[in-house]
This record gives sequence, C-alpha cells and structure tokens, in this order.
Amino acid sequence: MSLSLYRTSVPVFVRGLTILSTLLDKGAGHAAEQGLDPSRLIDLRLAPDMFPLTGQVQRASDTAKFAVHRVTGLAAPRFEDNEASFPELQERVAKTIDFLRSVDPAAVEAGKDREITHPSGALLRADDYLLMHALPNFFFHITTAYDLLRHAGVTLSKTDYLGSFAHEDGAAR
Repeated sequence: MSLSLYRTSVPVFVRGLTILSTLLDKGAGHAAEQGLDPSRLIDLRLAPDMFPLTGQVQRASDTAKFAVHRVTGLAAPRFEDNEASFPELQERVAKTIDFLRSVDPAAVEAGKDREITHPSGALLRADDYLLMHALPNFFFHITTAYDLLRHAGVTLSKTDYLGSFAHEDGAAR
C-alpha cells in the first residue's frame, strides 16, 4: 500500500501541532507552578541567532499552513506574528489546526505533480518539497520548542514529544 500525499502531510502536521499545544500547556503550567513570569519562557532562545519560543511556534505553524497552500493552491490564513503569551500561541496553533482540518484530501492529492519553488530557488515536485523540506523544517521547530522548554526546567519526556499513537477517533491502528 502506498501512502498518499495527504496522509504524509496534513495529519502529520495536525498531530505535530497538537503535541506542540501540549508542550505549551506544560510550559504555562511550569511558569505558574514556579511563580515565573511566563515571558521568561516565551522569550527564551537556545542561541542568539535562533528564534525564541514564540518564533519556533510561529515557524511550525507557518511551515504547516504554507506547505498545504503551496501544494493545493488554497489560501492559508495569515497571522501577524505578534504572539506574546502562552494563550496567544495556543490560539495560533488552534487556528492552524482548524485550517488544516478544513483541507479536502482530494485537493492535496490533486497537487501531487505541482512544482514548488523552494526558498533556495530549487524547483521541487510537491512530494519532494514535503518530504525534503516542509516536514523536516516543521519538526525542527517543534523539536526546538521542546528543547527550549526542557532547558528551562519544564518537566518533559520523550513521550511528551512523541505524543499518543491513537488516531483522532481514539483508536490505535
């Protein structure tokens, strides 16, 4: 059985963003439990030339929604990139998930032969774009968000990063 372009993208993005939402919940809970100003976590960077937590969440959101846009031609929601709190980041993640869930799988499959210009200028077929750029970039930003929170002392485990293996209907397959 071959995997569809839809199955290798949209549900993967939704799952990753759902996990990111859980990580953000744990970060907000940690700040509250420790009496920390949440901005200490929100503004944290691993290195001076890297995005802070806000930027990691924004880039994960952008990667998912713009990948679907590039493959389908559907208009993706635009956000101002001005989130400054855990609730605002959660709202962005939720809106991105809502957009992804609204995408018709047939629209993704119809874009499988579409050529996409990578930011480097390279021309990629939709499946190559998703597999070689969009998905690795998406997981880079989720991993970095995890690392930022973990580095700040938020109690997280590998299981928090991997999430549940149940599908949205609750059944494992």
